[in-house]
Amino acid sequence: MDVSMNVNGQSQSHDVEPRTLLVHHIRENVGLTGTNIGCDTSSCGACTVHLDGLSVKSCTVLAAQAVGSEITTIEGLADTAQADGSATGDQNWHPMQEAFQQCHALQCGYCTPGMVMAATSFLKENPNPTEAEVREGLEGNLCRCTGYHNIVKAVLSVAGES
Repeated sequence: MDVSMNVNGQSQSHDVEPRTLLVHHIRENVGLTGTNIGCDTSSCGACTVHLDGLSVKSCTVLAAQAVGSEITTIEGLADTAQADGSATGDQNWHPMQEAFQQCHALQCGYCTPGMVMAATSFLKENPNPTEAEVREGLEGNLCRCTGYHNIVKAVLSVAGES
């Protein structure tokens, strides 16, 4: 079946099997590998993207369910394009991406794209959270390396700015 959607502001149309998960579509057909496959059971959150502005685990959504939608991946958070869509070569990182770097909120980096996507969505819903609210808001995204302290610190450092 043909699925068409906008991914990071670019129109994408591909022929896929009806059972294709959005995470596989993004990685294999669109060619954006920042969205990671961690568990395929919606337990880890490594595949988190924004679907029409909402944070979703893309292993729980069929590509066919996203037809006509606006998808933002980790690659789409950074501003790297000019108005005509051509790459500038310069990277203007999203504040959350910068905060993760500055606060040392990653180690192996595998969970980082999903964690950043979940965190940016969370702050849209709760722009001035407490530490406890950040921890609760990100509980669906697992990190096996950091202990979460610096992840929470990064999210709190961005709170109120977005």
